[in-house]
Amino acid sequence: MVATPIGNLRDFSARAREVLAQADVIAAEDTRVTGQLLKHFGIGTPMVSLREHNERAMADKLIARLAAGEAVAQVSDAGTPAISDPGAQLVAAVHAAGYPVVPVPGASALTTALSAAGFTCPHTLFYGFLPPKRKQRQDALAPLAALPYVVVFYEAPHRILETLADLVEAFGGDRTVVLARELTKTFETIRRAPLAELTAFAEGDANQQRGEFVLLIDAAPAATADSGEAGEHDRVLAPLVAELPVKQAVALAQSITGAPRNTLYARALILKQGEDQGEDESS
Repeated sequence: MVATPIGNLRDFSARAREVLAQADVIAAEDTRVTGQLLKHFGIGTPMVSLREHNERAMADKLIARLAAGEAVAQVSDAGTPAISDPGAQLVAAVHAAGYPVVPVPGASALTTALSAAGFTCPHTLFYGFLPPKRKQRQDALAPLAALPYVVVFYEAPHRILETLADLVEAFGGDRTVVLARELTKTFETIRRAPLAELTAFAEGDANQQRGEFVLLIDAAPAATADSGEAGEHDRVLAPLVAELPVKQAVALAQSITGAPRNTLYARALILKQGEDQGEDESS
């Protein structure tokens, strides 16, 4: 599993170049994209196409080549394969077949963006790409807003403004976000600001709506409700969480109490975790 540059070709490691040159075949997400990279570095290893739609079938063919004693390298168009890119099904199949899987680390948009974000929360949730349809995207975002983790998304240029608007709605305009665009490339942008301000920045500059994006949202702040409020929330939430999915329990509790959705989500998750632990201990 070989990482390739996400923009700057000087990030291509000597080890990665050596592995690709010595492999018997390279499984590439797009042979045209990888072909340009190989040509630049004078690597003539033959390629086969391994994409999302053919990964299961191609895995069988590549395992047959491993069985014949060949060395197979797998790459995505850019960055580390199998991270919101093809490769995970192949890796699982190779493990199941009993052959070794060797990572050759290198560039990754995820770690590159995290290193430049400046968030001090030690916990990160990598979500990857959100659903393309707005209702599904909003449903996916709702339970994430109250989590005590930095949440990281990938996004495509044609959806960036819609996604930012949905992030403001779910996380609030004051939550800090980092927009990392075109990382390591000529027109790289790394901007940190409150969500509402960052959204206005992107809306006002068409250039900031182009390229590949990583969006990093700071962790939810610690709950500030006093003990009386917390007790009232728990009084309503506890029986609902015991009988219903968290999302449905929170919706009902919000209609009863009028409390902020994010606050209720945070409490519901804590109650649910305590309930699950209690079941584990009793069993």
